[in-house]
Amino acid sequence: MSKDLKDKTPAELEEIVTACGGKKYLAGSVFSFIHSKGVGDISQISPLGKAVRAELVQQGYFISKLALSRRLIDPDGTVKYTFDLSDGGVIESVVLLDGRRRTLCVSTQVGCAMNCVFCATGKLKLRRNLTAAEIVDQVYSAENDGTRITNVVFMGMGEPLANYDAALKSVRILNDPAGRNIGIRHLTVSTCGIAPAIRKLAGEDIHPRLAISLNATTDELRTKLMPVNAKYPIKALLDAVETYQFRAKERVTFEYVMIKDLNDSLEHAERLTKLLRRFKCNINLIEYNPHPGCKFKASGTDKIEQFREALSKAGIETTVRFKMGQTIFAACGQLGASCSK
Repeated sequence: MSKDLKDKTPAELEEIVTACGGKKYLAGSVFSFIHSKGVGDISQISPLGKAVRAELVQQGYFISKLALSRRLIDPDGTVKYTFDLSDGGVIESVVLLDGRRRTLCVSTQVGCAMNCVFCATGKLKLRRNLTAAEIVDQVYSAENDGTRITNVVFMGMGEPLANYDAALKSVRILNDPAGRNIGIRHLTVSTCGIAPAIRKLAGEDIHPRLAISLNATTDELRTKLMPVNAKYPIKALLDAVETYQFRAKERVTFEYVMIKDLNDSLEHAERLTKLLRRFKCNINLIEYNPHPGCKFKASGTDKIEQFREALSKAGIETTVRFKMGQTIFAACGQLGASCSK
């Protein structure tokens, strides 16, 4: 069992505090000191008596902190953070600026096992899952850098639903009023389409916003782009999404990377409209972002606009996400491209 107090929910902290001789209600103070006040040393959690603090340390408990190794800023204002992990792994997270919105894209795994062919992270393969502490600390590190994060999207390195328990725990921690108190509508989990995990998430008592990386309108093409589709084809995926939307009562986002001469024709737009007409949703058209070794090219601006217009005319709210952070390999699909460890 992890001894990292940053990795614990309030309920888990209650068990730990009482086992170390403290009163149950003090667990709330521990959680608040760690996740709201940013305390990184058990000795600084003043509501706990000295004896309780000493016992926690004696039993090997600690408060972790990510090691920031690099900070890059793109001319468009995008900021990318690189963190070195204690076991030699490397992860990245990105702050995106949009008016007053400050969105942090967090990683949930070191590498990724999904092997989506258009994504740089997939080339790293999967090294390990991140802990909930390592996920939430990406938020805290960005805020310590002077940026108040308004939205968190689980769209960085890794597949969040393949690290289900830690990802969901991090959602709970970030949403907790005693912590950062980020509203559940400002927390978005993006998935390549693990249908059983989507159904499992539908049955939880907390429902973050859901984003689906779709990127194709036929199983044949989607399987070529995203091998996960061979196991969970489009129909199975969309049926699971429908279950989630029924339970969550929230709009779902579908992400669609625009790749030149592959998935960007008006025929694809028509099929996409038919696939998604049953959902209350919006579509993000993402301009493909190249990275070293990639074999694809981005659809042209005119082609993307024609695609967007076709979807909009069909009544689907559609937004185009043009390149941001590309010069520092911080754009969608580029995370991990500069990782050498």
